[in-house]
Amino acid sequence: MPSWRLREFHDDDLDRAVQIWDQSRLADDAPPVFPVSEVMAAARAGAPAVVALVGDDLVGMAVAQVQGERAWITLVALAARWRNRGIGSALVGELERRLRPQGVRRISALLPPGATGDTALENSGYTRREGLVLHEKVDHLGAGDAGLLAELGGRVQPRGLWEALAGMEREKEAIERRIVLPLAEPALAERYGVSPPKAVILFGPPGTGKTSFAKAVASRLDWPFVELFPSRLAASSSGGLAASLRDTFAELAELETVVLFIDEVEEIAGVRSGRAVDPGHGVTNELLKLIPGFRDGDDRLLICATNSVRSLDPAFLRPGRFDYVIPVGPPDAAARSAIWRRYLGPAADGVELARLVAASEMFTPADIEFAARKGAHAAFEREVADHLGTPASTGDYLVSIVQTRTTLTERALAEFAEDIEAHARM
Repeated sequence: MPSWRLREFHDDDLDRAVQIWDQSRLADDAPPVFPVSEVMAAARAGAPAVVALVGDDLVGMAVAQVQGERAWITLVALAARWRNRGIGSALVGELERRLRPQGVRRISALLPPGATGDTALENSGYTRREGLVLHEKVDHLGAGDAGLLAELGGRVQPRGLWEALAGMEREKEAIERRIVLPLAEPALAERYGVSPPKAVILFGPPGTGKTSFAKAVASRLDWPFVELFPSRLAASSSGGLAASLRDTFAELAELETVVLFIDEVEEIAGVRSGRAVDPGHGVTNELLKLIPGFRDGDDRLLICATNSVRSLDPAFLRPGRFDYVIPVGPPDAAARSAIWRRYLGPAADGVELARLVAASEMFTPADIEFAARKGAHAAFEREVADHLGTPASTGDYLVSIVQTRTTLTERALAEFAEDIEAHARM
């Protein structure tokens, strides 16, 4: 049997160490507490780190970080074919030897049950502490990202936007299953061979809540949200829209985590005429080239929204660029009831909600919001004039419904149904 030896970690061990970490990660059922980027950065900065070698092959590694009299073992990784040979215990023992001169009296390790290194720690005399719960909060916006995010006009969305989405349960369920869950549970998704989405399209008539859904996804994931406005991009660069797109995506690449939202994407990804002089030709080409690069990054999601998916260039809709093409349609009766309740607030208990729902059949969420505000304002003006103390009534809201110009038309709904049949991919 070949013999193995231990030595201190060197910077040129990095690539092989990451490969060993990958093997250990694939064998474990749960993600590690300390990410590989943090562990390797500590090792390169001089934290106690040792490797095991068989000949010239790196087959194991252990790393610790010191905090006063306590040290945390942040990594015990072994090549698959060299486990159960005593190497893990030897790595742990070598770490202990290096930690004692630094005044460390208590050494701890946080590992998922059954993870690589678990047996080595038990064999080295470490006591398992049952009944402990790890509480962790990850800030996806690093200090270096805050300034760049502000320059891009982005922000971290308030929490609770996902829960606050009223009605639209069909769309919410589809977006939850296809987009949110694989991104929120990446380790579980990987275990089942599910690839988290990197780019999706939301399509549907104006006012149906596509922007609200995009912001709610960012809120649910607690990821920074950046919205690109084609009209602003065109005005922000002397080199034109294509150059502005290229520059903006280069800046976005510096953010570790982001939800990028492009509304009315048909403005920059419309059907190309085929003429070289077509000004939209170069812009669409540029966006098509930028999307694969964006997809290469981890913890990034591109959400494009369009009112008319049929107006997008066919190359834009080709599988491989977007994981899902999801329709966001007008609210049904149950959804309209929930949306009315949201915008009416306490006043909902004093009106005939069923009549408002029935009268607003062709309304989008945005239309309902407008009608609710208009009805409440009518009651407010009456109170200012008469001082009678009468709240907004069913009649006030029915009048506001009649006076609201609806976004939807029968033709728009018919085209939406055709687009679902032709383009939806969920």
